[in-house]
Amino acid sequence: MPWLLLIFSLPAKRTSERVRIWRKLQKYGTLALRNSGNVLPNTPANQERFEWLATAIRGFKGEASVLQVLAIDDLPSDALKEQFREERKPDYAALIRELQQLKPSTQGFSTQLTRLKRRFEEIVEIDFFESSLRTKAEEAIYKAEHPMTTQQRAGKGRVSKMEYQNRAWITRPRPGIDRVSSAWLIRRFIDSKASFLFDNNPTVHPEAVPFDMYQAGGFGHEGEKCTFETLCARFGLADKKVRLIGQAIHDADLDDEKFGRTEGITINQILKGWATQGIPDDELLRRGGGPDRGALSLDRIENGENDDRTKRVVCCRLSTCL
Repeated sequence: MPWLLLIFSLPAKRTSERVRIWRKLQKYGTLALRNSGNVLPNTPANQERFEWLATAIRGFKGEASVLQVLAIDDLPSDALKEQFREERKPDYAALIRELQQLKPSTQGFSTQLTRLKRRFEEIVEIDFFESSLRTKAEEAIYKAEHPMTTQQRAGKGRVSKMEYQNRAWITRPRPGIDRVSSAWLIRRFIDSKASFLFDNNPTVHPEAVPFDMYQAGGFGHEGEKCTFETLCARFGLADKKVRLIGQAIHDADLDDEKFGRTEGITINQILKGWATQGIPDDELLRRGGGPDRGALSLDRIENGENDDRTKRVVCCRLSTCL
């Protein structure tokens, strides 16, 4: 991906102007390089922002240049994208904390929620490569808007597989690692004839079983569990290999390094890449969980193959699936 690079200098006495420029750079989501340049993805909006900043810097008696850069020799594009994602994590984390602390009984609840939703939109605008915490923030917003009743919080015990045979299961479009792996788990261990639907509104398909949806009901994140782990707990799946997969999915989805497993992170990165290519949702499920046509390696994790080998196989198989 081509990049934009802003290189500038200001006279030493221009302290207040330097602060103003720094605040603008922060607002625009730039990444500061160690050699004093600031970088953004090359888009028309970002180019306009850098050009305006360069004009302002020159107006402050400084020097500024906006460069279009195809590559940075010691910083590959993938590493640069990951740095942008890391830059957004503290923003999302702070937002999620505020949303979790917000209660309907809080004075000015509606005003506070509107402010936090606006803050979310501001972060998304500069989250150029979709931080792993964006989905968590969306979920936190939904939960703040639709607080669960005491009755809804109850009833999280075991359920019978027999009640979930030959069912349609519904989840959100563009499935990532948790939803892809949950679909794999459902079809392999719970409902072998399951079919899958994709919609943001499960009420449109009242007969379908929701999983990893923001709305109450069905199966989703519970406490510190991702949806895959919730399904294992609710259906009593105690297989050791499934537990290992759950650990890998947990670390990839929640990004908390709880189990120190990285296999799922590799799979999730590839899934995100496929999603940006417009690959259909059902094809993402098939590639992510099935053993056919070079699909990704949930089966390999289940078979206990080590992390490095799983990564190599995933990367080698990627070319056969594109």
